[in-house]
Amino acid sequence: MVNIKVVNKSRHQLPEYATALSAGMDLRANIPEPVTLRPLERRLIPTGLYIALPPGFEAQVRPRSGLALKRGVTVLNTPGTIDADYRGEVMVLLVNFSQEDFIVEDGERIAQMVVARHEQARWEEVVILDETERGAGGYGHTGVK
Repeated sequence: MVNIKVVNKSRHQLPEYATALSAGMDLRANIPEPVTLRPLERRLIPTGLYIALPPGFEAQVRPRSGLALKRGVTVLNTPGTIDADYRGEVMVLLVNFSQEDFIVEDGERIAQMVVARHEQARWEEVVILDETERGAGGYGHTGVK
């Protein structure tokens, strides 16, 4: 469990885990009036939340599976990363991949946020890499079945 400082300027409750083993917390739209997303339109939707993650942590903004399946609405830059030094409002970049308008209502659950540890890498420049069985085999290299 990690403690995260949060300023809630929204009209809604703080995100919470739906079940004891949930990885993500739902983020809600915090908008003064409904927003219509036309087919293939993308829009940045505010949440009213401002967070201060501890060093070594990030927050990932991900789609809600039900919204993607049932309505064709998803998070465009998924997962969106919120860095530990970001202090602006948490926003969700929604896109409507369906053939119909989608209306985002105030308080609607529009995405989920997963808090995760991460490491920072330090490059070690070398002349050659060690050999592996896979080698340079890329996309589709390991077969279809």
